[in-house]
Amino acid sequence: MCRHLAYLGPPVSLASLVLEPPHSLYRQSWAPSDMRGGGSVNADGFGLGWYVDGAAPVRYRRSVPIWADESLPGLARSIQSGAVLAAVRNGTVGSPLTESAVAPFVRDQWLFSHNGLISGWPGSISKLAEALPVSELLTLDAPMDSALLWALIQDRLYSGSSAAEAVASVVREVAAAAPESRLNVLLTDGEQLVATTWTHSLWVRRTTDSVTVSSEPWTTDGWEEVPDYSLLLATATTVAITPLAPGPQELPMEGRQCTL
Repeated sequence: MCRHLAYLGPPVSLASLVLEPPHSLYRQSWAPSDMRGGGSVNADGFGLGWYVDGAAPVRYRRSVPIWADESLPGLARSIQSGAVLAAVRNGTVGSPLTESAVAPFVRDQWLFSHNGLISGWPGSISKLAEALPVSELLTLDAPMDSALLWALIQDRLYSGSSAAEAVASVVREVAAAAPESRLNVLLTDGEQLVATTWTHSLWVRRTTDSVTVSSEPWTTDGWEEVPDYSLLLATATTVAITPLAPGPQELPMEGRQCTL
């Protein structure tokens, strides 16, 4: 599966988020510590999206492993942003190994990433796909589950649903149609962040003026694990976590630590 992160807060260099921490996204690409459902490396591409001065997001994607891009370190050190989404990819068997299949996906102000898979793809999700306009299906970023998941969420967003409502409703419906799916998603417009946990790990780190979420914590302190089957809604100064599914929920523990 993939690893992804998002950050909202004061402008920082992309390198400080993606390359420099002890257990950075860069390191997670080849030495992840909590891969669930198979896979040991995330070498099928990587992508970064960031915002500057309220403009539409800028995106940089490659279909090569993050460690193989010699231009990235200099680029990441030279760019600062207060809103960032980044991912490294471990492609599902049968999915295309192309740049168009790498998160983040983008439309207008929105950046999107999916860590997981839709089980039984594509048959399991065909009924939900039928609700989309044919033009949306014909213009998917790639013929793959993550791109369809993004199309379903876009359909709700551009029909008037809030970001949280769009994500929550699609995740629940996809999980009902394909029960073994793994549906950790990130969605941001540069001001707010919506994230889900559905089988895969996610951690959150809060300071007085920033919020970071990551598939795995970068350091051994300051992170809290987000309970499974949860919806996280955040700004740079607020975090709210609510259950996405009925049943026992492991509530977040203040100061919970992770051993790397």
